[in-house]
Amino acid sequence: MNILILGSGGREHTFAWKIAQSPKCKQLFVAPGNSGTAEVATNVNIGVNDFEAIKELVLKEAISMVVVGPEDPLVNGIHDYFLNDEAIKHVAVIGPKKIAAELEGSKEFAKEFMYRHNIPTAAYESFTKETVEKGYAFLETLNAPYVLKADGLAAGKGVVILNDLEEAKAELTRMLVDAKFGKASTKVVIEEFLDGIELSCFVLTDGENYKILPTAKDYKRIGEGDTGLNTGGMGAISPVPFATDEFLNKIEDRIVKPTIDGFKKDNLPYVGFVFIGLIKVGDDPKVIEYNVRMGDPETEVVLPRLKNDLVEILETMSNGTLDTINIDIDERAATTVMLVSGGYPEAYEKGKEITGVEQIQDSIPFHAGAILNDGKIVTSGGRVMAITSYGDTYQEAIKKSYQNIEKLHFDKMNYRKDIGFDL
Repeated sequence: MNILILGSGGREHTFAWKIAQSPKCKQLFVAPGNSGTAEVATNVNIGVNDFEAIKELVLKEAISMVVVGPEDPLVNGIHDYFLNDEAIKHVAVIGPKKIAAELEGSKEFAKEFMYRHNIPTAAYESFTKETVEKGYAFLETLNAPYVLKADGLAAGKGVVILNDLEEAKAELTRMLVDAKFGKASTKVVIEEFLDGIELSCFVLTDGENYKILPTAKDYKRIGEGDTGLNTGGMGAISPVPFATDEFLNKIEDRIVKPTIDGFKKDNLPYVGFVFIGLIKVGDDPKVIEYNVRMGDPETEVVLPRLKNDLVEILETMSNGTLDTINIDIDERAATTVMLVSGGYPEAYEKGKEITGVEQIQDSIPFHAGAILNDGKIVTSGGRVMAITSYGDTYQEAIKKSYQNIEKLHFDKMNYRKDIGFDL
């Protein structure tokens, strides 16, 4: 079959790398794609939210499956767009419908869902510009640190954690009154701070059945030792060493099952990936957030450990027979380290030539913010490339990634040298 992947990051390159290995995939397209996807698929210069152009491409190339990488088109209703159009409603779309995508589109919607279905999470309240004074009062009832989350999509940067009460009040003003995150912060969720260690759980569902993929842990802060500004992710490891069988059973019983049951009870049509951001508090898992797609850079360590034909799995998800398949996982650990542009996550320059990619051995370079320009690979985003490696332990895998990074160069290249440091 002909397949289209939407997106242009490291996650989408990983999907393309995995899908291209399937004998079931005849032709693979990525819109808009990057320099990495160009090696295994045909890039098409179409934006992920240009639904009409996507429809034209699907009809022109006889595409029968669309795998949606990022959250934006899902929150904007691409699945519904396909289902409501006679010409393309037969096409399988991997990703939830608009109403279910609100789990990521609105922090408040997600919190209400968790409370309704008794899914363990932090206590919270929501505020708008009109209720900012009540927000100050709520902050005074909490102990530091204070967690403020923009309700809408803010490209992974809408969460602020502060230790000072007055600073937290000022930040609430910036978010609500000064619209720091634009439309995303017209509403802000304030929640209690959960003290623990974070990890991510990834679930496949056809709306009825589910399968759990390997856990992963990513590193969000720009600086060594988890300091500095939040980023889209600086690296990841899988599996998570502290996630024992007992702990994984708690995740499944207390979080995964009630989530999938909640989709059914609330009539949230969901075919796709559920990314559950978790925190281990003591010996118990609690939910920090839901994402309605795979994570980035976690995809770069989770999909390489999947031994199955991914297209086969996606087919069962789209036709409601996910229960007929067994997920086969590579026992080895996988790690990835993200190379980023100097200045990221704040202002950075683009168009820097990347050299040394062809010298990489024993690691997989997944391109993220990189494109082809006159036959050269150049930077085009903040997070540029993820270097993924396997090993019998995560320490062995991470060592390989760092050894290969030494062969790579672009002007002002930056990366964290301590991925896995806290384990």
